[in-house]
Amino acid sequence: MAKDSVGESDGLTFWLARSEDYDDVMAISEDIYRGNDYLPHRYHAWLTEPHRVVMLAKREGKLVALESGLVVDDGRTVVVEGLRVSPSERGKGVAGTVQRFTDQYIQRLYPSVQVKRLTRGDNAGPQKLAKFTLLDRRAVLSLRGESEAFDAFLSELKAKVSAEEGPAPELVVLDEGEQLRGVLLDPEITSRLQLPGGAIIQDWQPLRPIESNLEVLRRRGLTWLADRAASPTFLSFHTPPYPIPYNGGSLRFNIDLFGTGLAPARRALLSHLERARGALVGMVLVHVYMHRPLWEGLREFCEVNAGVRRCRDYWEQLFLEREL
Repeated sequence: MAKDSVGESDGLTFWLARSEDYDDVMAISEDIYRGNDYLPHRYHAWLTEPHRVVMLAKREGKLVALESGLVVDDGRTVVVEGLRVSPSERGKGVAGTVQRFTDQYIQRLYPSVQVKRLTRGDNAGPQKLAKFTLLDRRAVLSLRGESEAFDAFLSELKAKVSAEEGPAPELVVLDEGEQLRGVLLDPEITSRLQLPGGAIIQDWQPLRPIESNLEVLRRRGLTWLADRAASPTFLSFHTPPYPIPYNGGSLRFNIDLFGTGLAPARRALLSHLERARGALVGMVLVHVYMHRPLWEGLREFCEVNAGVRRCRDYWEQLFLEREL
């Protein structure tokens, strides 16, 4: 076995990722997620995140694949993310080998891990889905526009809310201390907000609303809104905008909505965009994740004359699980 490697399987040698592997990882990441790839922005932070493993696979010394796993839920769950295989190796079973090795490696490090969870877009074939239990699915509304267009876009959305709903109570900004803790650890939160699969999904990362996951959420720099500070029936947050490769360099802005009311969903979407407006520069892709019945209402809400347009038809985020 090669020096410093952590194992071998099916002709692949496995290594823990390092900072100096960044360029090689980017080289195998062409066309990942339609240009919406988060890894160029998050790679270095992943290397130092507690309870995260970033695994690389090499063939004859050349990097061919990556997968990462974050251990959450009091050590019972690994959330796997970032899987990618170099174009020349796709369709050869490499992904399966990497997944099996990474699962086994994480279980050796964390024997308490019993469950593997992941989220993915809705283009998974039936064979892949057959290996997992589908816990839930959320609708995704995807918008695109130059940053300058968002001023007019927000003005039109505000006018719509005012004309159709009249004066409405302001959404509450939750601080990330005891206020947020009280909301997330409320035993009724899952049923009240109809949390997908009983989890808070933050930018594709599912986390059960339990004490040990609060620090993971704090690290993300989220802005939280609710329809009320105690026992909310609608909760939302946005992840700070981050750069992606799309169109030679763009920003991605993700908003996660939890709850079933269309009126608070519209106000939340508007408020999150207003709060992030100063950070939006250049081309911006906005992805809004929600309960499926909200999608049509939010699509209609965003159909205005400003230069922010829907860039994808209806699509879904799948939340999957399997036992290890």
